[in-house]
Order: sequence, then structure tokens, then C-alpha cells
Amino acid sequence: MRIVRTVSDMRAAVRAVRAEGASIGLVPTMGAFHEGHLSLMRRAREASDVVVVSLFVNPTQFGANEDLGSYPRDEARDAALAEEAGADILFAPPVSEMYPDGFATTIHVSGITDVLCGAHRGPHHFDGVATVVAKLLSIVTPDVAFFGQKDAQQVLVVRRLVRDLDLPVRIEACPIVREPDGLAMSSRNVYLDAAARAQATALNRALTAAEDLAARGERDGAALLAAARSVLADAGIEPEYLELRDAEHLRPLLRVDRDALLAVAARVGAARLIDNRILKGES
Repeated sequence: MRIVRTVSDMRAAVRAVRAEGASIGLVPTMGAFHEGHLSLMRRAREASDVVVVSLFVNPTQFGANEDLGSYPRDEARDAALAEEAGADILFAPPVSEMYPDGFATTIHVSGITDVLCGAHRGPHHFDGVATVVAKLLSIVTPDVAFFGQKDAQQVLVVRRLVRDLDLPVRIEACPIVREPDGLAMSSRNVYLDAAARAQATALNRALTAAEDLAARGERDGAALLAAARSVLADAGIEPEYLELRDAEHLRPLLRVDRDALLAVAARVGAARLIDNRILKGES
């Protein structure tokens, strides 16, 4: 596996790959790899001739009081894991390479960024995501880019970005990878002490309670949310949000009469955690 630090070197590598007629798969990450990241890399390996993994802790998507400074970083470990998972190139630029002096452009995707994490983290968050993803897609020019479904809103934002800007790339969302006890894998799980780690399993259990109720025929959104909220309350968790929204446009839903995104965010111990479940609409 080759480690590339600059935009010019990455573009040169892409030109060489394209000259051979090979396809490119991109896995954008902020590092601190876990099995969720590695599953994306393995999927990219199956679907692409050349796999590029980007490793960049993007400062523009963090707020002033968020965890940019403490976000886990271990490039040597990440590089070894990426190579083992089948990556051909690790694109690990410094901040100055991605945001050089005088950088003054921000991409804003309206509408779907105003709710859920956008409402609670602020507009800067998805502006930062959209801007860095647009840059990565421009630099790497992948045929397919792979994202995790745990960040469901982010996937929708990226798909809207790609559609609106006519970018020639397919966005593939891959399933959430969970710990044996159901906790969604996240780089921020390292912030959890033992008590908070046990408490955090309530997020998945809450979603499962609602999903099971929906599977038994319940379509009423209030009833489904109440089932999930009860599990969280029993665990002593007050969610930042727990909402049922249209799975494509993120419009609020009163009934699951179409595919719905049941999404939750909560602060558990020192970590802000998110999780979600897709509930299938009425057939």
C-alpha cells in the first residue's frame, strides 16, 4: 500500500490508474479504524480494481466545543489495518494541503441539513462534510465511494451533493456494523467508560423495540417513538433527538406509510452517539 500526502501526487496516481483502464473505489474516513471502516474497505476491494482510503480528520465539520482536539488519531495503526483490508493507496493529507492559505469556499446542501444532526450540531457540520467530500471526489475521481449507513443523514447529504453537481460517481451505503451487544461501532466509542459503555447499548435496544413493534403491524409514528423512548428512559438516557423521518427526504412522518428513518442521537458519558434503523413502509 502506498501512502500519499499531496493533492498533486494523488492526482498523478489516479492518472496512472486510469491509463490502465482500472476502476477506483474510495472510502472516505477520519481514521481511528474499527470493523465498520474495514467492512467498507473490503466492500470496495470486491467492487473496485484500485481502492483508495482517505484519512483526514476534517476540522471544518467540528464545532467550537466539539472534540476535534481529542479525536482519536493513530496513523500507523490505521495504515496497517487499511493495508490488511486491501487498500492500495492511503491518502493522508495534512490540513494545510486540503485547506491552503486563502481557502474561501464552502458547499451548503440546503433542506436535509437543517434537521437531526444539522439542527443540533449547527450548519457548519454538514457544510464541512459536503465541502471535504466534494474535494475528495474531485481529487480521487472514484467510480464508487463507500459510506457507512450509521451516518444515514450524511449519506443523504452526499447523494444530494453528487446529484446536484452532476458528479460522475456512485454512492454506496454499507450496513451498520455492530458490537456483539448491538452497539453501533464508532470511533467515539473509545470515550466510553465501562458504565457508559453498558448504558450505550440502550440506543440499539430502543431502535429494536420500535422495529419489532412495526414488524407486528404498528404504523403510528407516535407509538413507535414511545416504544423507543421508553427503553432509553429505563436506561437513564435523554436523547438529543429521537425522530421518525422519511428515509429519502428527511421530512417528518406521522405514520410509516413509506420507508422511514428512525434516528437517535444521545450523549452517553463522554460520547455523543448516533444510531438509526430503516423501517419499511406499507406494501
